[in-house]
Amino acid sequence: MFAKAFRVKSNTAIKGSDRRKLRADVTAAFPALGTDQISELIPGKEELNVVKLYVHKGDSVTVYTSGGNPILFELEKNLYPTVYTLWAYPDILPTFITWPLVLEKLVGGADLMLPGVVVPPTGLPQVQQGDLCAIALVGNRAPVAIGVAAMSTAQMLASGLKGKGVSVLHTYQDHLWRSGDKSSPPAIAPLDPTDSCEEKVHLGLQGNLKSLTLDGEEENGQVPLREASEDTSSRAPSQDSLDGKPLQEQMDDLLLRCFLHALKSRVKKADLPLLTSTLLGSHMFSCCPEGQQLDIKKSSYKKLSKFLQHMQQEQIVQVKELSKGVESIVAVDWRHPRKGSTLEGSEVRKIITDYAKRNRLVDADNRNLVKLDPILCDCILEKNEQHLVTKLPWDCLLTRCLKNMQPAYQVTFPGQEPILKKGKLCPIDITLALKTYNKKVTVVRNLETYGLDPCSVAAILQQRCQASTIVSPAPGAKDSLQVQVQGNQIHHLGQLLLVDGSCPAPLFPG
Repeated sequence: MFAKAFRVKSNTAIKGSDRRKLRADVTAAFPALGTDQISELIPGKEELNVVKLYVHKGDSVTVYTSGGNPILFELEKNLYPTVYTLWAYPDILPTFITWPLVLEKLVGGADLMLPGVVVPPTGLPQVQQGDLCAIALVGNRAPVAIGVAAMSTAQMLASGLKGKGVSVLHTYQDHLWRSGDKSSPPAIAPLDPTDSCEEKVHLGLQGNLKSLTLDGEEENGQVPLREASEDTSSRAPSQDSLDGKPLQEQMDDLLLRCFLHALKSRVKKADLPLLTSTLLGSHMFSCCPEGQQLDIKKSSYKKLSKFLQHMQQEQIVQVKELSKGVESIVAVDWRHPRKGSTLEGSEVRKIITDYAKRNRLVDADNRNLVKLDPILCDCILEKNEQHLVTKLPWDCLLTRCLKNMQPAYQVTFPGQEPILKKGKLCPIDITLALKTYNKKVTVVRNLETYGLDPCSVAAILQQRCQASTIVSPAPGAKDSLQVQVQGNQIHHLGQLLLVDGSCPAPLFPG
């Protein structure tokens, strides 16, 4: 509902009688809230505003704000809590659990589909069709979305967990959330200590997870899922799964890879300060390649805090304890160099091919297609394609990857170190132009790119062609010279540049 910007009609302070009525409505709508909690939510004297707005679909919505944050919204005479309220009172609604990767789909306007629901050992929450419910991520009880149940719990189980589970109304990171202080979900541990990913995987849910689809995507679209518990140990990479490296070194590499990928593609400046637990649970785990399990305890760091301390020493991030025992990332050096060495096109092809095969992304029914996991999606898809494109042909995948990489070229001269430069390699440009009185001149540009001294080339052409030459700045090119030769000298230039062995003077500078 709030996936797109809304239009505010009015914003006024609430009257005393309306405040009392709102308190009574909240008491009736959310019986799990005690008297003291309702008094905290709707204080007697603090400022409380009523905001009338229209969402992008035209629906009229009333929002109640306190302390600058939206706390409740009313639609068609039904009252709903916002995520800000649910973070303070996480247990007032029945809560469905899903995976961190699903959150970005929900924020984009998708509903929660049943194949993406994680069934805890205690079973699904008991709801009836139309009941208000919350959605939380694995490993954190803080809700990230609210909506209404699309069917009852009994119907969900009878359907084999297929179809729409929750019609989503409001999510963390949507425009209603952005109208507040834009804080991140707190880290709230599950009530049941057995409510961990390891237990869930043992329930045999992997088959259902592979068929996860979201409303608005292609019918056969799939979303690869990640476990999101720092303590989980199931399905970790084996000793031989990643180039034969020791398990600890594998996990260190995977941890750094997920961390840098999360900073590059998911965390924005507006998200700071960001709880370190949110970075891990909502961003890093969803960047983990399919078939691999991020388990910090199996890394050399053992704890997220130690890893982030190392990243702070590398001056990539700055971590501070903004409240007692709770660390947050307060700054990120977005310009910190994170790129590897240069790669040739054939090397890029091999890396992508090996990655797709290692992570089992090659389509089983059509081996000419590659399934796109979150990392490939972030690398090659446009924003408007994220919910639509799930597979690509090999040639299209490789072409897109190369297109999104920084082009560079290397020039090697005898007896010198290779010169590496960014950008595309421009060929030597030879143009035949007409001057005044219909006189022809030959103009040569881009000689310096290939180590050719324009003055030396001009001297040789003057001698060979018995024609005047001029060396001047090349128009539109910084620090570049062009050579102009009288007459049509393309033939002589071709012989000279192809090195026919009769060159009377060195072409290279120095």
